[in-house]
Amino acid sequence: MARDDLRDDERRDTPRRATSPGAAGRLDVPRDTRRRLVLRPDYDPEIFGKFAEKFARYMGTARFLAYMTVFVIIWIILNIVGIWGIGWDPYPFILLNLFFSTQASYAAPLILLAQNRQEARDRVVAEQDREANVRAHADMQFLAREVASLRMAIGEVSTRDFVRSELRNLLTELDDRAAHQREEPPSHKRDGPATPRSLDL
Repeated sequence: MARDDLRDDERRDTPRRATSPGAAGRLDVPRDTRRRLVLRPDYDPEIFGKFAEKFARYMGTARFLAYMTVFVIIWIILNIVGIWGIGWDPYPFILLNLFFSTQASYAAPLILLAQNRQEARDRVVAEQDREANVRAHADMQFLAREVASLRMAIGEVSTRDFVRSELRNLLTELDDRAAHQREEPPSHKRDGPATPRSLDL
């Protein structure tokens, strides 16, 4: 689903990229042959999205909050005290409120755009993690089957202890035979060849 959404977004952005100066010489981007009644400004959505992310990331820092606090304090002091007769925004500071309203109206869409880009990346990462988990699960099942088959094969093969016990029994049997042969008296050897018996016909 995430890949389909990204492909749809890329298809929507294709005409814009085709008309941008950077994509004019690219062969993998189709040209936009539609005639537009109203000329629209050409821009790169990727560059604008990166700018939105940087802006939203900067607005969420303590440095931005400190700068805005110092700016508001200086603004209020200059307009209340009126140093050198400067007082362009008297109380209740309507111009300052208008400035903050304008800032909020621009900041909200940029923050939403940054969140949408982050959400798209999260969907892609989640899809990749799901595919990796599926592959890992399949590999674990394969390894489990292999281990089970190895256990069954090992059960039919003689173990090291069994082979040692058999060799030990065989050596004991050979020692017993050698000792028995030493205890037996030597057999009488025949001086000559045995004479064949005469057959009575």
